[in-house]
Amino acid sequence: MTSTSSTRASGGGLRARWAEWSSRPEVRRVATAVGVALAIALITGPKGTENDRWRGIRGSFLDTRVVWFVLGGLLLGLALSQRERVQGALARAGRPLEGVPARYRADNRIRYAVYGALLVVAVVAPLGVSPYWQRVLTDQVGIYVLLALGLNVVVGLAGLLDLGYIAFFAIGAYTTAYFTGRLPVEPPFTLNPFLIMPIAIAAAMLAGVLLGSPTLRLRGDYLAIVTLGFGEIVRIVAVNSDKLTNGPQGAFGIPHFSAFGYHWTLASMPYYYLLLVVILGTVFLFHRLEESRIGRFWTAIREDEVAAAATGVPTLRYKLLAFAIGASTSGFAGVIYASKIGFINPDNFPLLLSILVLTMVIFGGMGSMLGVILGAAALGLLPELLRDYVPADDRYIWFGALLIVMMVFRPQGLVPSRRRAREIRLSEEGIGGADSLGTTPGAQA
Repeated sequence: MTSTSSTRASGGGLRARWAEWSSRPEVRRVATAVGVALAIALITGPKGTENDRWRGIRGSFLDTRVVWFVLGGLLLGLALSQRERVQGALARAGRPLEGVPARYRADNRIRYAVYGALLVVAVVAPLGVSPYWQRVLTDQVGIYVLLALGLNVVVGLAGLLDLGYIAFFAIGAYTTAYFTGRLPVEPPFTLNPFLIMPIAIAAAMLAGVLLGSPTLRLRGDYLAIVTLGFGEIVRIVAVNSDKLTNGPQGAFGIPHFSAFGYHWTLASMPYYYLLLVVILGTVFLFHRLEESRIGRFWTAIREDEVAAAATGVPTLRYKLLAFAIGASTSGFAGVIYASKIGFINPDNFPLLLSILVLTMVIFGGMGSMLGVILGAAALGLLPELLRDYVPADDRYIWFGALLIVMMVFRPQGLVPSRRRAREIRLSEEGIGGADSLGTTPGAQA
């Protein structure tokens, strides 16, 4: 009787200790990370067949590759278990000027040196890579950076959620096809793509004003739904208007740029350096806008539209201005894109592209132009960097995993704006709040 009671007591004690140990947050995080790693191993493993339905499970779990997935899950779980410490370290790393003498911080020497180094890398790096990577830097990174800068005005500065942004990109591209005579409708005159730039910018800006005038009185999710619908309307019209846009076949033979007797070809470097000049000009203009009275109005609208309107800010006018500026930047990118690849059709402008550009803005840091540029460059290069190591069907899994890890450890983005970084730093110190950290704005410690 005594031995039975002691056995039951020891068993109960083991169960209690196991329940206590398994309920610890760090243990649950490690177990969850390992479980997710095993799920990814199954998803990315071989597929079963009709004759051997268990082939996928055997190839996923009875192969040495599962060891690497488990180790990766363990490392991720351990990192998640130390989430608070890692977030603190990343927050400190996001303040590169902390500890630098004030006399250097005052004239921003370090900041300008970093910007200069990045510019030198952007100018020189493409010269030492293959034509394939030059094309990637032009068609993906350069175009995405320009698109992300335009969307950053709408989302990052004015706080407007636009899910139909890529429609203006399509408008710029189809304007180029129209005025070069590559659509079924004959234009009144044909133009060099260089001369089409201001027309495409005006067309995209007009579309932004026409869309924004009746819809920018909406906010949040409602505005996102309306803009999403606009993007799909533009794509569906392009698909179904055979006599206007040539339908699904699109436009072929769009000419390249030409100037002063020099005709550009499919070579990527002229377009790369054109994009680099345009991006630098865009950054300069947007920086001046951000520091101006208009930028302060955008900030007020983003932070609290009701309070901004109560203080006399004409919110609709300045929201419409942000929408038009973002649309014109997207239309400008559409001209360069159409002239570079020489062919467009509605499949080039899916909803997924709008979401991808929005992801780049969030990943880099909303409101921060340097962060947006780095975010667009990183996510634009990532699929190509994975090409030789990850099958095509599995790349979006790794892409999503990277975004999840980023949102867990650095929700403010790679390089947040100074305002955003200050909000998060004060929130960590118990002063105020930041929505990405799940705290209540204005709450005191």
